[in-house]
Amino acid sequence: MIDKEIRRPSRRYDYQTDGLAIYKESFGIIRAEAPLHELPESLRGVAVRVAHAAGDTEVVRELAAHPDVVEAARAALDAGGAILTDSEMLARGVTRRRLPARNEVLCTLRDPRVPELATEWGTTRSAAAVSLWRERLDGAVVAIGNAPTALFHLLELLADGAPRPAAIVGMPVGFVGSAESKSALAEHELPGGQVPWLVVRGRRGGSAMAAAALNALANPDELA
Repeated sequence: MIDKEIRRPSRRYDYQTDGLAIYKESFGIIRAEAPLHELPESLRGVAVRVAHAAGDTEVVRELAAHPDVVEAARAALDAGGAILTDSEMLARGVTRRRLPARNEVLCTLRDPRVPELATEWGTTRSAAAVSLWRERLDGAVVAIGNAPTALFHLLELLADGAPRPAAIVGMPVGFVGSAESKSALAEHELPGGQVPWLVVRGRRGGSAMAAAALNALANPDELA
C-alpha cells in the first residue's frame, strides 16, 4: 500500500513518462543517428548499447574490436564463464537477468589483500586486484571500465603465462594511460594468438559504457 503522505507533484512539464516508450524511442534515435553502417553487423547491437550509455552517437566511430569478440564472449557466457570487473560500479551495472547461465560477476577491489599488494608493488589498487583473478581467468569474460593500470596489469599477467580469458572488454576512462592501455590491448599478441577484445579508442570509456557492452554481449542479437 502506498503511504498517503507520498504525493505526486503537480505536473509542470510535458515529458515522456512511459519507461518502455522511452527505451524504444532512445534506441530508435541512436539507430537513426549513429554511423552503424561503418561497423560489422555483429557489433551493431553492442554499439547501440554503448552509445546509449555514453549519451553520444559519435562514440560509435571510436568502437573497435577483434572480429571474434562477440562470438567468443557469448560462447563463454553460455558455458557459464565468470565475468571479472575492475570496479563495483561496473559489476553492479551488469543486468543479471540478461546473463544466460547465472554467471558469477566478480570484482576483487575490496579484497583485504589488495591494499598491501598495491603498496608492495608500487601500483594502484585496481591493478593489484587484477592479480587475484588468476584462478578465475580461464574462459572468463573480463571487463575493465575504470582504471588503465588494471588493463595494463592484466596484459602483463597474460604475457607472463596467466590463464587466458575468453574475451576482454577494455574501456578504461581518463587522461593518463587510458588511450595507451586500449591500444596495448588491441595490439597484444600471445603464443596462442590474441584474446578477442573490444575497446572504445581514446580517452572515453567508463564503467557505464563497459557494463552496457557486457549486457549487449550477453544478448548479441537483441539490438542488431
